[in-house]
Amino acid sequence: MARPHKLERPNVMGAAFAWLWLAIIVLPIYYMVITSFGTQGDYYASNPFLPPADPTVAAYRTVLENDFLRYLGNSLVVTGGAVGLLLIVCTAASYFVVRSRSWASRRFLQLVLLGLAIPAQATIVPLYWMITKMGLYDHLIALVLPAAAFEVPITVLILTNFMRDIPKELFESMTVDGAGDMKILMRLVLPLAKPAVITVGIYDALQVWNGFLFPLVLTGRPQVRVLPYSLFEFQASHGIDTPAVLASVVLSALPILAAYIVGRRYLVAGLTAGFGK
Repeated sequence: MARPHKLERPNVMGAAFAWLWLAIIVLPIYYMVITSFGTQGDYYASNPFLPPADPTVAAYRTVLENDFLRYLGNSLVVTGGAVGLLLIVCTAASYFVVRSRSWASRRFLQLVLLGLAIPAQATIVPLYWMITKMGLYDHLIALVLPAAAFEVPITVLILTNFMRDIPKELFESMTVDGAGDMKILMRLVLPLAKPAVITVGIYDALQVWNGFLFPLVLTGRPQVRVLPYSLFEFQASHGIDTPAVLASVVLSALPILAAYIVGRRYLVAGLTAGFGK
């Protein structure tokens, strides 16, 4: 005789907090987008949470006329260079930590993870001195190198935990077949570690993209400005034009939003790898 199905009580409190959290996240974004399609007059005269009666792209035109595309290109170069460098270096470093059981690999991992305790603000003076002595000040490479360096610890941590989940039998099988470390890394580790690689790629891109301290200290020419610093300057000169300021924020967020949409299904798997043991 079949047992009667037991009805589960709905979690009303949990659902209420979930909707509240969704509103807290969505409302500022909604306000920012609809305001960017209005005029300064609409901003003062109408309800800020209602769409403008006569939508316009004048604010976006103002942003694009102020070298936005140049700053967007600079940000893409810095972010792409830093993330590419990080993935190459940290994938190799994580493979070394996972495959090598030596004293050196354990000490190497400990040394790398010490970087999690060092804030960027504490190193900005010696970093500025090194960049100027190397002749890199006011060049995009001056932003790529330190931005990549400060993301190495968390990147190695995530990749290492994910690679440790790969069964040892697969490594041993390829080793018996005569495969070297490079072949194992390219044909076994990278395909299986794809979720973690995409996760750290998106995370690192977000951190580098939003970085403000390094562009502020290590660059000065308008030609090498990146978006966070250019938004600061744009707000200083167009502070009374709220729709234009919000339009610049919307445009600067679109590339990272696109990257998140492409890799969102890998994020949970990559971030939780190895932590359930």
